[in-house]
Amino acid sequence: MSPPHPFDPLSPAEIETAVNLVKKAHGDGLLFHVVTLQEPRKAAMTEWLAAPETAARPSRVAEVVVIQNPAGTVYDGLVDITTGTITAWETVSGMQPIILMEELQHVENVVRNDPQVIEQCVLSGVAREDMHKVYCDPWTIGYDERFGSNVRLQQALMYYRPDIDNTQYQYPLDFCPIYDGNKDAIVAIDIPKVRRPLSKVAPLDYHHLAQEKRGGYREDVKPITISQPEGVSFAVDGNEISWQNWRFHVGFNYREGPIFNNVRFVDNGVERPIFYRMSLVEMVVPYGNPEHPHQRKHAFDLGEYGAGYMSNSLSLGCDCKGSISYLDAAMPTRAGGVRTIKNAVCIHEEDDGILFKHTDFRDDSTIVTRARKLIVQNIFTAANYEYAVQWIFHQDGTIEPNVRLTGILNTYVMNPGEDTHGWGTQVYPGVNAHNHQHLFCLRINPNLDGGHKNSVFTSDAVPSEAPVGSPENFYGNAFYAKRTRLETPEQAKTNFDWSTMRTWDMVNESKIHPYSGKPASYKLVSREVPMLLPKPQSLVWKRAAFARHTVHVTKYADDQLYPAGRHVPQTSGEPSLGLPEWIGDGKESIVDTDVVLWHTFGLTHFPAPEDYPIMPAEPIVLLLRPRHFFANNPVMDVPPSYSVTPSQILAQKKGVYDATDKMSTLVVSDKTNGTNGTHTNGTNGTNGTNGSCCKSS
Repeated sequence: MSPPHPFDPLSPAEIETAVNLVKKAHGDGLLFHVVTLQEPRKAAMTEWLAAPETAARPSRVAEVVVIQNPAGTVYDGLVDITTGTITAWETVSGMQPIILMEELQHVENVVRNDPQVIEQCVLSGVAREDMHKVYCDPWTIGYDERFGSNVRLQQALMYYRPDIDNTQYQYPLDFCPIYDGNKDAIVAIDIPKVRRPLSKVAPLDYHHLAQEKRGGYREDVKPITISQPEGVSFAVDGNEISWQNWRFHVGFNYREGPIFNNVRFVDNGVERPIFYRMSLVEMVVPYGNPEHPHQRKHAFDLGEYGAGYMSNSLSLGCDCKGSISYLDAAMPTRAGGVRTIKNAVCIHEEDDGILFKHTDFRDDSTIVTRARKLIVQNIFTAANYEYAVQWIFHQDGTIEPNVRLTGILNTYVMNPGEDTHGWGTQVYPGVNAHNHQHLFCLRINPNLDGGHKNSVFTSDAVPSEAPVGSPENFYGNAFYAKRTRLETPEQAKTNFDWSTMRTWDMVNESKIHPYSGKPASYKLVSREVPMLLPKPQSLVWKRAAFARHTVHVTKYADDQLYPAGRHVPQTSGEPSLGLPEWIGDGKESIVDTDVVLWHTFGLTHFPAPEDYPIMPAEPIVLLLRPRHFFANNPVMDVPPSYSVTPSQILAQKKGVYDATDKMSTLVVSDKTNGTNGTHTNGTNGTNGTNGSCCKSS
């Protein structure tokens, strides 16, 4: 059996090896929170990628984070699986590791049996005998100065379900228990100054049983079938993906979910590197209600819970439609076992509309080429929210990170007629959905054209500085792209500017385009970039330093992966961890060196009744586009659907290229009975129009 690719996630056997070595060295009573691949050191990995047959293969090393019970001591360790040795082991003080799904599920059982919680439920209007109908979403407490960071805490957001099929989020309870994981007990209950009893409003549910009672589903939805009768155009070899001209490795870990390494594009037979590594590395969801204890509600869904740990097992025909390939993910359990998330990542192709088209109005000579895209998708559920994260690869060299948000609003109970003060919206009687933001952080380590020495520029669309009437701008219509090189991390703290439609260019300044005279680059185009709304020096502002600006740029260093810090739960933000530590005084040069671009993007959500009881998916899209990278349009070799030249028009269309989709049909109205009929592409329907969208009439 061949050894794993150095970028491959740890296999189940490797997880077991790491766990056994730690147990043997440090005894039982350990709770395993992280057992994941420490990615190979970049210098060694770069040598191996350049010469895999002769260079030394990087060692397989596991990062391990454990809690030792009953003391609650946290340890960070490194286990060299290749040699079977523990190479690092240190105590972590004043920090808490990531929260596991097993912990979240356990808290619900504790609150149902706690006498103080039961008493508060009764006061809210829940019968004692109905405690089995009480639920909670445990969140990390964020930070609470009453408790600090050395005890392991969760806050329980409380709900009630009259019936098991009801959504819990329409019956919130108004108090918040605090759970101590080391004591396995409720240690406090936060009770609001204004009490809000349990709502008695009839439920509004979103599942099929409820919809059938409301009259059923619309009946005019006909099936759409995606078919690839000759098979797919991509190949999966382990975790290596090839699709048309794209080549890349898909990794996966507990925190980020999918990771893309060694991304390159085959340009006229030459494999050109683009990115060494890219992934979503963090997100924060700050809520905007200042009433205690809601100021604590700002979830770091990756750093505190992990996109990998919360990943769904994707379903064929539902989450992924068409001809699908899947990748599984192996994760550790808290006891040191292994659980496998089946189908954690799906890979498939989709039609993507028009790639390019032109018709000459003089003679109707035409070319039309349809686009196709490759989608690598992961979906994770963070309590009430679902995040469908798609990495879309386009034929022209563009990469499109796309996040679709759905699921259920986080809610809080409100009294009849209560003023929300603008901090939230009543989306259903007695249901207050608070304002909040979703701010994601994308980490990109460019490797443009094989050069690990890159720079980053801002690009702003600005009018000419020359006044109207001047020789340089006599008519006043001149404008251009003003490019500014970011020299230091301090200067690189930049924000989006709508007035200039700012973009950012990752540039290899040594690779100059022969026509444009500009350096090879990839442009970050992102316009869904809300600023962090909590004020400077607020708790969220201190803990989520990465969200203070749209873009940061740092010099690359191994293990500088997580912009809010390695251990996020219960951090105070004093000092701010992650990016502020790495930036330091901000004076280091980031010109023509190995750089990392950090991009914060997302949305601000002011809830509305249309978002309830379940939200239609809302997409967030950004683009990574080649600029001055290819000699010319890189997709002219994609087969068109139809092409006819002026000379072929004159020759009565001899030699026309016709690969028109013969599966497409023309829908026409059957006036005799009022129904629609279909006609095969290329034939004339009853209304006399031609069935082909490509050919001239």
